[in-house]
Amino acid sequence: MAGTSNLLELLTRNLRQSGIYIAFVFIVLLFTALTGGTLLSPGNLTNLVLQYSYILILAIGMVMIIVAGHIDLSVGSVVALTGAVAAVVTISHGLPWWLGVVAALATGALVGVWQGFWVAVVGIPAFIVSLAGMLIFRGLTYLTLDNVSLSPFPSEYRFIAGGFFNGLLGGPGYDVFTLVLAAAAALAFAYKEWRARSRKLQYRQPVEALWLFVLKVLAVAAVLLAFAWQLANSRGMPFVLILLAALVLIYAFVTQQTVFGRHIYAMGGNLQAAKLSGVKTKRVNFLLFVNMGVLAAVAGIVYSARSNGAQPGAGEMFELDAIAAAFIGGAAVTGGVGRVQGAIVGGLIMAVMSNGMQIMGIDQSTQNVVRGVVLVLAVAFDVWNKKRAAVTS
Repeated sequence: MAGTSNLLELLTRNLRQSGIYIAFVFIVLLFTALTGGTLLSPGNLTNLVLQYSYILILAIGMVMIIVAGHIDLSVGSVVALTGAVAAVVTISHGLPWWLGVVAALATGALVGVWQGFWVAVVGIPAFIVSLAGMLIFRGLTYLTLDNVSLSPFPSEYRFIAGGFFNGLLGGPGYDVFTLVLAAAAALAFAYKEWRARSRKLQYRQPVEALWLFVLKVLAVAAVLLAFAWQLANSRGMPFVLILLAALVLIYAFVTQQTVFGRHIYAMGGNLQAAKLSGVKTKRVNFLLFVNMGVLAAVAGIVYSARSNGAQPGAGEMFELDAIAAAFIGGAAVTGGVGRVQGAIVGGLIMAVMSNGMQIMGIDQSTQNVVRGVVLVLAVAFDVWNKKRAAVTS
């Protein structure tokens, strides 16, 4: 019979991941108290989703880049460039909104091909390539827009970032459709966790005690339903939240359940061993940067739809927010460690802190100091956790 874990063992088995969830709960509770409950109000939660969705999309691709042992400093400029391309196609030339989306995605893919070539084929470090890309793509943004802003986008394009599904199933003062989606997500999570636990038991691996498993599932379901209840009492389910959830599910599967995902972790853990094991490192690196370019394009589409226009200075500092989200979410500085779910939680921590401090009226300079301190502490925690693991092993 497989052993079971108590609460302490469950928290310490993977301190890097469990610590981030504890920190997230603490920060949410802290800023909820400091803002008098405004942080978790229906309207503010909706705005939180809309305002930070593009950073979370970037964080999904960034954590994969970091796990493989690279970094990408150009994503903010790519967000600006792809938004500018979409604006030129739909606003300047008056073409259908979906052609603007296709053009933006194609631009992001080409950017990824460009950077992937220099990193994977030529062998230039990703830091240098993406630093050059940050300058190149920002300059191309100014050239594309001719140094002026373009607006407004068609209503269909704006729906990507500002549209809601509300009233599809009715509801007496709240949106039932939003609650149904949340309930379905909670059931899917419970089923997934139960299957994972059953497989571990089948192979006689240690699992958490049954009461802890039930408690975890109920806690997640309660959070999902409470979050959905607030959205249902505001404007309903944001389209961008469905898009983000789909991306998280897809990339969590890719990184954890596919050969490509295992190769990413193998490269980040030990590049030479991965090469000797037959991993086609050039191919994996190339595809990683193409993927990052496409995700940056998705973020660019969402951001330009949210702002209802394209500006030459759009996306500034986005790369730092995405990198911070990945590291705060548990990615290791040296590569080989990190998960999509962790990066999303890391991004949410940054979002909650920024939003909470804005509600409290704290100036931007102080916000930057706080965010910088949190990033340093997250990396310090990673270093300490590695030392602790080395001592105990």
